[in-house]
Parts: sequence; C-alpha cells; structure tokens
Amino acid sequence: MKIIDALGKPCPVPVIESKKALAENGADSVSVKVDNFAAVQNLEKMAKGYGYEFSYVEKAADSYEVAISKGGKERPHEISSDNTTSNVLQNGTASSGLAVVIGRDTMGKGADELGKILVKGFIYSLTELPTPPKHVIFFNSGVFLTSAESNTIDDLKKLEEKGVEVLICGTCVNFYNLQDKLAVGAIVNMYEIAERMALASKTINI
Repeated sequence: MKIIDALGKPCPVPVIESKKALAENGADSVSVKVDNFAAVQNLEKMAKGYGYEFSYVEKAADSYEVAISKGGKERPHEISSDNTTSNVLQNGTASSGLAVVIGRDTMGKGADELGKILVKGFIYSLTELPTPPKHVIFFNSGVFLTSAESNTIDDLKKLEEKGVEVLICGTCVNFYNLQDKLAVGAIVNMYEIAERMALASKTINI
C-alpha cells in the first residue's frame, strides 16, 4: 500500500495525488493522510466513482487516515495512467452541455442589494430555460446561495429536479463555515470543478 502524506495540502491535491498513485502499474491501494474532513469526503466520492473500497479513521482532531483499495473488483471507470478525463465524466452527465459558474452571492458590480436581487432573478431564469444547464457550480461567496437561509434554494431545487447537477466548492464551504447550513447540491473539490468546466460545451461565468 502506498502512503500519501497530504497533510496541509489544499484541495484538490489529495484527490489528484491519490488518482495518480492508483494509476501506477501494480497499485492496488493507497493510504492518504489528510487534515480536514472535506478532504475525506472528496476522497470518498472519488473512490466510489471508480467502484473502489473506501474507509477512514479519525486519528485525532484534524487528522484522518483514508484507505482506498481496488479490492479486486471490476472497475467500470478505470483510472488511466495519462492525464485524460475518466470515463465516468466522458460518458456521464458531465460530458457536454452548458456549465454556469457562480463565484459570488451578488451579480454585477455596484450596490450589493441590487446584486442580490439580480442573482436571484438569474437563477430563477435558469429554471425557465427550454434546455436547462448541465451544471451550476458555486465557489467563493457564491456558496452562500446554496445555504438554507438563501432565497435561491427553491429555484436550485427545481434545477436539480430537472436533472441539473448543482456543485459546491468544498474548500469554500469550509472557509465560510457553512458545513451544516447547505440545503442543496453536492460538495466537490476543485479538480472535479475543473473537469466539468473543461468538458462543458459552453461556460457562463457570473
């Protein structure tokens, strides 16, 4: 088992280093040391996406050891040794379509009060499009729009019902201490965000 010391390394480094290690010839398992639970969750999502076995142990406050093993199972989304995107994205919901990227909880420059009205109207408008976006991605202060206190939650839930993937930057959630306040979407790491944006047929940034 290869041991990866990812203590102090920001998202998405633990995920990327784990994927590279598992892609090496003869590599069946890795043990990853991380110092935050968001990294544990990101590693779990990566492992389950490839059909690998996953477990973790909390050693101390802000100290976790994650074990990922191929376990001899069939892997429908094998990790290749090169830098190409995995089949789980090539053949899945992220392979094409529009990606909307929202990096703040207001829209445009000027009065914040007006910006909040505009971003609310924009997200509502996404629900009314004949063809909704494939992904709506939130980072930085944009993650506040996915919290239970936001007036955008109903519209975001409508988007999810239409099959839209709502993705939230895990590092941003931790920075703003929103872990227990999210009401919609899935927490992901920056590598996953980059994959979605790279494969999108068109990207809108606001």
